[in-house]
Amino acid sequence: MADNELGTYLRTCREAVAPTEVGLPSGTRRRTPGLRRSELATLAGISVEYLTRLEQGRDRNPSPSVLGALSDALRLTMEERLLLRRLAKASGHDAVLCAGATVPSPTVRATVRAVLARLEPTPAVLVNWVGDILAHTEGYRRFAAGLGILDVDRPNIVRYLFTDPRARASHPDWDRVADDQVARFRQGAPLVDPQVAALVDELTVTAGAPFTDRMAAAPAPPRREGHDLVIHPEAGALRLAHEALALPDADAQTILVYLPADDATATALDRLNGRAPGALRAVGG
Repeated sequence: MADNELGTYLRTCREAVAPTEVGLPSGTRRRTPGLRRSELATLAGISVEYLTRLEQGRDRNPSPSVLGALSDALRLTMEERLLLRRLAKASGHDAVLCAGATVPSPTVRATVRAVLARLEPTPAVLVNWVGDILAHTEGYRRFAAGLGILDVDRPNIVRYLFTDPRARASHPDWDRVADDQVARFRQGAPLVDPQVAALVDELTVTAGAPFTDRMAAAPAPPRREGHDLVIHPEAGALRLAHEALALPDADAQTILVYLPADDATATALDRLNGRAPGALRAVGG
């Protein structure tokens, strides 16, 4: 690995952004391509001196918030944000990301699995306080398959919502869903937990302002129940009522249950599950 890959990458990204792309005049007396250090520093809300130290490799421990601000200012893609985060970790920013502390238990009690089995064919999913998906019904698998939630080895609903473009495409009211997800995350997940802190640091860089602004806002209680509209690529428009059923504190787990809020949604979910109409019934609004 080169001695200053993080600084080199930051400088390369800065020089690749035309001033007009971020609302600045192009000017005629520029000695370097792209943005000046002072311009990027202003856009990211950091000092020129600090940005200079980062680019020159004299400071190798930028905080996740600084990386997130730089990513937003440079308009980095998701792949570029992930690379920036990896380079920062490799150059010295390990903090909680490399802490070998306790991980929220992945164990699912047999009785909880039995509860999920009895909820079939309803879409229902068990998550821990970090948002990792630990177990789910077959009804949820069929529902989530078209949305891409379960496409990765370790699916996480918070990461999916903020970093997968399919999440925005499938949730017309994405902002409200994101507000609710962060409210649930902040209420249930202790920020001092290393795994929670690691996810916050990751999303600060990869998701940027849509995540960090919500984390910085005044806390609000999450909805225990409500209705969401989901545009499903196979089933069409689904109007879903949801309930969050918290297990005992020692489990630090929650069952999220999605119920059809109208007859059309009930029929669409039955079709998605390969069942005759009537397996699922709409609940009252």
